[in-house]
Amino acid sequence: MTDPATVIGSLGVGVLLAAFVLNGAGVLATRGRSYLALNAIGAALACWASVLLDFAPFVVLEAVWCAAALVGLTRVRRP
Repeated sequence: MTDPATVIGSLGVGVLLAAFVLNGAGVLATRGRSYLALNAIGAALACWASVLLDFAPFVVLEAVWCAAALVGLTRVRRP
């Protein structure tokens, strides 16, 4: 059976990569809510996995990434 950190981390990285690919393909705008939400969710999951693995450098990286995406979300104007 696969450990929870691997599953959670894989989901997080998958979400982050999906946001990156969709942005690169022109489907999601960098300042759009969907892009920022995917970044926040993916980074939060990757951060959680890093906590489970007790790997502080990536906890910091992913926590800052998640926080930046959340700040961006608060600045996006609603239609």
